[in-house]
Amino acid sequence: MTAFEQINLMARGGSICVLMLWGWIMIRDHRGQLAARLAIAMAAAIICYLVQTEKMFPISTIGGLVVSMCGASTAGIFWLFAKAWFNDETHIRLRDLALVAIAALNSLVMFVSFHDGGAVNLVTGTLFRVGMMLFAAAALWEVWRGREGDLIESRRRLRPRLVAAVAIYVVVIALTQIAVHNLGMPDWLIGLVNTSIVAISLAFGAVMFGIRQADLFGPVAAARTAAAARPAMDGALAERLRSHMEGHRAWRDEGLTIAKLAAQLGEQEYRLRRTINGQLGHRNFSAFLNGYRLAEVKAALADPSQAGVPIITIALDAGFGSLGPFNRAFREAEGMTPSEFRARTLAVSGIG
Repeated sequence: MTAFEQINLMARGGSICVLMLWGWIMIRDHRGQLAARLAIAMAAAIICYLVQTEKMFPISTIGGLVVSMCGASTAGIFWLFAKAWFNDETHIRLRDLALVAIAALNSLVMFVSFHDGGAVNLVTGTLFRVGMMLFAAAALWEVWRGREGDLIESRRRLRPRLVAAVAIYVVVIALTQIAVHNLGMPDWLIGLVNTSIVAISLAFGAVMFGIRQADLFGPVAAARTAAAARPAMDGALAERLRSHMEGHRAWRDEGLTIAKLAAQLGEQEYRLRRTINGQLGHRNFSAFLNGYRLAEVKAALADPSQAGVPIITIALDAGFGSLGPFNRAFREAEGMTPSEFRARTLAVSGIG
């Protein structure tokens, strides 16, 4: 074994230890959070990838096949993690889970047909590499679309750096495999890329350990607990914010952003972010707005005089841009559809 191979093996072992430790902390402290559970799954997938690329288990064995499949699922799990963590989603949509499952099934066929080669392996291998790039692009989109409304400063700063690095790496892996397997480039390119994931895994663990756990996966209550340490001026700003929202019904503006709201209040944007997060306990701006919007919608649905008003009209008047996001937000908050909520509340009042 050469010196490089020894260093590579030790670095892989160190990366695995860091990921296992981080995963254990997630299990111990945050296992109730969806983002934390996906982080655990992602850490396990990265560990499997580190083991798989070192060829510790032959792919012809059941163990090797399982490890290879788990490692191949890293990109899809990372996409789910990005959706849950960066956008504070609390449920995995069945459609998203199905996409990751289909990708995993494709990788299984790819690995099973590896030794035989042929058209099946060529097609599944190409689909696998394309899928990796698509999952990476989808993860980048999740980060990009939610950057404006993120109220967690450490997470907001981490967004572009962490996800861009991981997504770029996934793309590099896919392009390298295409170059080697389809264009006849030398095999040492794959070895170089596989080795570099060790440094990325160590960096990933270091970055995650450097962020306060409450900022990573903490519930809203954690943000409220920290409110007492905020300057008194933030409390005054919180009262001004409440007065402005209730007096002007600012949430009805479908295109309201935190920058626009800060301008309306004549305040600096960073102070408004800190106040909504630290004083009011919200992790993202859309959740803050949806609280007001849903309160207006529920009041209208429970009002007998508005029994004939279409639900979509009520939702649009309250500031929701379309029916889909409104229905998802309402079901998540109330555990039922708007129609069911209206029927129950009107039945209680004797109108339904």
